[in-house]
Amino acid sequence: MVYLGVRAVGVAVLAVMSARVGSDVVRELTTWDGAWLLALAEHGYAGLPPDHLDAFGNRTELTPLGFFPGYPALVSIVSWLTFGSFEAAGLLVSLGSGVAAAYALTRIGELVPGGSRRAGLLLAGLFAATPMAVVLSMSYTEALFSALAAWALVGVLRRQWLPAGAFAAAAGLVRPTATAVVAAVGLAALVAVVADVRAGRPGWRPWAGGLLAATGLLGYLGYVAVRTGRVDGWFAIQREGWGWYFDGGDATAEYLGSVLVGGERVFDVLTLVAFVASLVLLGLVAWLRLPWPLLVYGAVALLTVWGTEGLMNAKLRLLVPAFALLVPVALGLARRRTGTAVAVLGAAALGSAWFGGYALTIWAYGI
Repeated sequence: MVYLGVRAVGVAVLAVMSARVGSDVVRELTTWDGAWLLALAEHGYAGLPPDHLDAFGNRTELTPLGFFPGYPALVSIVSWLTFGSFEAAGLLVSLGSGVAAAYALTRIGELVPGGSRRAGLLLAGLFAATPMAVVLSMSYTEALFSALAAWALVGVLRRQWLPAGAFAAAAGLVRPTATAVVAAVGLAALVAVVADVRAGRPGWRPWAGGLLAATGLLGYLGYVAVRTGRVDGWFAIQREGWGWYFDGGDATAEYLGSVLVGGERVFDVLTLVAFVASLVLLGLVAWLRLPWPLLVYGAVALLTVWGTEGLMNAKLRLLVPAFALLVPVALGLARRRTGTAVAVLGAAALGSAWFGGYALTIWAYGI
C-alpha cells in the first residue's frame, strides 16, 4: 500500500499534466522505448512494424535484438488476460512487478543490520518516489528488473542460493544491467563456497546458485552473438543503433561538467544532483557496513550508468534500479518520529510526481 500510494500520486499528477498539453496518461505511459517493447510483445522480433527505427533513424533485421526479451515475453503472456490489449498488459506487468519489488525491498529493510519492518516500508516508499520513478508505472523494464534483482538480493541475504540464482538469471533476460545482480549473487555464492570448504561442509547449492545467476544474461548475449556472427554482437547493435557504449565515464563527466558550469534546464540540473547523491549514498552503504552484496550491486549498477556513453537524458531513469543506495536513507528515517518520516516521504512523492510529469509532458527529449 505504501508503494501503490506513492505511485498513485505520481500517475494522478501525470494525468493532470498530460491533459494540459492535449495528451492522455496512457499515451505518456507507453511512449519512447515503451512503444518498442509493446511492439515486440505483439509482433515479435521478426514481425516488428517498419516505423520502429533506432536513434539514428535506421533499421536492420538485427536492430530489435538490442532489446532484451524478458519483458516483451511476459507482456505477451499477460495480454491473454487483457483480451489482447498490449498496452494494458504492459502497464499491468509494471504494476504487478512494482508491488513485487516493494515486498522484496521491505524484506531487505528487515534483513540488514539495524533494519526493521518500518525501515523496509520506508525503503519501498523511497524507491517509488525517486526522481524518475514514473518509469516504474510505464511500459518499461525498470519495475520488472527491480523486482527480480531485489528478490535475488533477498535470497543472498537469506543464503537461499537457488532462488537467488534463479531471480538473477531471470533479471538477465530483462536488462543488460543484470551484470550488477550477477556480480552480487555470484561473488556471494563464491564466498559461501569457500567458507563451506574451509568448514569441511561443502554443499552444492552455492555452486548451483552462483552458476545459475549468469545464465540469463550470458544466454541472451550468446544468442545475439550467434545471430550477428560476432562475439560483441549486442554491444555493436547498441553502439551503432543507439550510441551506447562503455567509455569509462568520459562522456558522463563531460556532460556533468557542462551542466555544472552552465546548466539551466531543470532536467540537467537534477541529473547532476542525482549523480552526486548516488556517489554519496554508495559511500554511506560502505561506511555503515551494510551487507557487502548490496554494496557490490549498487557499485556495479552505478558503473553501468556512469561508465557509458549514450543518451544523457536517459541516465536519470537508469538510476532507478539502484535501490540498494536508498537503504541508508530508509534506516535513518526509520529512527525518526513517524511524522518526520511521513513528511519526508510525502515531499519526495510530490517532487517525484511533478518531475515525472515534467519529464514526459514538458521535456522535449527521450527518457
